[in-house]
Amino acid sequence: MSDDSANRHFREQVRSWGSTNKPNARDGEVDEESPLLNGNQSSGHHDQNGNGNGVADHDHHQNKTYGFFLDPRHTPGTDSDNVAVRYGSYAWHITKVTLLSNYVNFLLVMVPIGIVAGQGNWSSTAVFTINFFAIIPLAAVLSFATEQISVKLGEALGGLLNATFGNAVELIVSIVALKDGQIEVVQSSMLGSILSNLLLVMGMCFFFGGIVNMRDRVTGQGMEQSFASATAQTTCSLMTLSSASLVIPATLYSALSKADSDDKEHSILLLSRGTAIILLTLYVMYLWFQLRTHPNLFDAEIQHHHDEEPEEALMGPIAAAAVLVVTTVLVAICAEYLVGSIDDLVESAHISKNFIGLILIPIVGNAAEHVTAVVVAIRNKMDLAMGVAIGSSIQIALLVTPFLVILGWAVLDKPMTLRFETFETVAFAFSVLVVTYTVQDGKSNYLEGAMLLGLYIIIALAFYVSPSDALDKAFSTVMG
Repeated sequence: MSDDSANRHFREQVRSWGSTNKPNARDGEVDEESPLLNGNQSSGHHDQNGNGNGVADHDHHQNKTYGFFLDPRHTPGTDSDNVAVRYGSYAWHITKVTLLSNYVNFLLVMVPIGIVAGQGNWSSTAVFTINFFAIIPLAAVLSFATEQISVKLGEALGGLLNATFGNAVELIVSIVALKDGQIEVVQSSMLGSILSNLLLVMGMCFFFGGIVNMRDRVTGQGMEQSFASATAQTTCSLMTLSSASLVIPATLYSALSKADSDDKEHSILLLSRGTAIILLTLYVMYLWFQLRTHPNLFDAEIQHHHDEEPEEALMGPIAAAAVLVVTTVLVAICAEYLVGSIDDLVESAHISKNFIGLILIPIVGNAAEHVTAVVVAIRNKMDLAMGVAIGSSIQIALLVTPFLVILGWAVLDKPMTLRFETFETVAFAFSVLVVTYTVQDGKSNYLEGAMLLGLYIIIALAFYVSPSDALDKAFSTVMG
C-alpha cells in the first residue's frame, strides 16, 4: 500500500553519496567523530606539524556541508541556543528531508509553474501538461508525510493511516472534478486507477520480475516467481465483488430502457447509494480482517518490515502533519487547474474525456508507487509487489469510489452513480476475470506479465480511438 521500501533505499543512497566522500567514512556510514554528531568539535585529524589544521579543517568543512545539504538525519544548527538559528535550521531540515524523500521530487519545480500557468492565459494543453507533472511529486511527498506520521502511531494505526491516505491524490482530483460536474471524468479515473494497478502495474511486475529472475542460478532451468496465493485470491474476490457492483447498475439501466427517464435515473441513484454504503462497510471489515483478526495471511509483508531495521522518523509528527496539509492544499490547487483545462483540451487535442480519465489521470497519483512495485518485484519480493498493486485497487474500488458517490449525494448535490459506461464495465469485468485466473496458482512469469500489459494496451487503444459516449451508445443499441 505504500512505497516505504523504495523510499528507504533512495534515502540510503543519498547518505552513501555524502559518506563515501568523507575520508573517515567506512562502509557508507557517517563518521562517528563528525561534528554532525558531536556539536562543533573537530574531527580529530592533524596535519604533519600536529597543529590540528589543514586536513582537520577541510574534513570539518566537508562534513558540515554534507550535513547541511544531504544528511536527512541531522542538520547543523537545529540544536543551537539561538532561537532564530534553531527554527531556521529546523525549517530547512524539514524541507531537505522532504526533497530527498523520493527520486521524482525534482519535478516539484513544476508546481509553481503550473500555478502560474493556471492563473495566466496559457493554453489548455500547457496547463494540463504542467499540472499533470506537478502532481506526480506531490503524491510522493504526500506518501512520505503519511509514512513519517505512521512511524509514531504503531503498526495498527499506522496501517490504518496508510490505508486511508494511500490514494489521497486520486481522491482529491476526483473531488475537484465532481465539484466541477465532470462525473464522466471521475468515473473514468476511478476505473482507470483500478485497471492501471491490476493490468499495467501487475503486468510490469510479472514481466520485469520474470525477466530478471528467469533462470535458476544453480540449474540454469527456467523458474517462476511465487507469492501467497491465498492472499491474492482473497483480494481478487473483493475485486470480483466490486466489478459486480458496476455490472448490476449497468444491467438494471438497460433493463429499464422502456421506463421513464427520470424514474430510471432515480432508480440507479438509489441502487448506487445503497451499494456504496455496503462497499464502504465491506472495506472497513477488510481492514479489520487484514490488520487485526487475520494478519497472518499477510505475514510476508509484515515479516519483511520486521526483518528490516526499524525506520527512524526523520521529522516530528507535527512537522509531518504540516507537510501533509501544505501538500494537500497544493494538490488541490494543481488539480483545480488540471480539471479546469480538460474541456478545452478535449476540443483542441481531439481526445475523449474517457481516455483522459482512464489512462492519463491515474498516472498522476500512482507513478512513484508503480515504480516501487516493479523494483520490489525485480528483487523477487512478489508479495510486496502484489500488496502494492492489488491493495491500491481495493482502496479505489471499495473506499474511494463509493465515498465519492456518498459525497455527491450528501454534500455536493451531484448525481454520482455506479452506472459506468457499458464498455468501461465490460473492460473492468474482463480485466478482473483475467487477473483472477492469472494469480490463482500463486506463481508468475514474464509471459503472464506480457499478457496483462497487452490487455491494458488494447483497452487504452480502444478508448483512444473512440469519441466520448460512442462505445456506450453502440453497446446500448446491441443490448436493446
